Amino acid sequence: MSWQAYVDQSLVGTGNIDKAAIFNAEGNSVWATSSGFTVSPTEMKEVVNAYKDKGDANGVKQVQSTGLHVAGERYVVLKADERSLYGKKGKEGIVLVKTTQAILVTHYPETVQPGSAANTVEQLGDYLISVGY
Repeated sequence: MSWQAYVDQSLVGTGNIDKAAIFNAEGNSVWATSSGFTVSPTEMKEVVNAYKDKGDANGVKQVQSTGLHVAGERYVVLKADERSLYGKKGKEGIVLVKTTQAILVTHYPETVQPGSAANTVEQLGDYLISVGY
C-alpha cells in the first residue's frame, strides 16, 4: 500500500479522521498528506522536539505547558509520551503517533469522539511498527 493510500483509506477513509499527513521520523520529509492539510516545517520541528523531550522530574514535557501547533492552529496537549501526542482545541483535536520510521499527524473534527480517532491512528501505528516502519 502506498503512503497516500494509508492517509486516504486507513486514516481519512475510516470517517474518524478528517485530515492526515505522514512524515518521516525526522519530520523533514512529507510522505503523504490529505488535500488542504499543511503542516509547516516549523510545526514539524516542534513535533520532533516534543518527542525528544524526556520531561522534567515529574515526567511533564514542555509541550504540555506550551501546547502544540499543527496546520496553523494551537492545541492544548493532553497526552505526551515517547509514542503519542494528543491535543484538543474546543471539541476538535489532533492525534500524532510516532513509529520506527514515520510520524502520523492527524486531525479529527468535533463530530468524532476523541477515543475513536485515537484508536484509528494507534492501530495504524501498531501495524506500521509490525512491518518495520
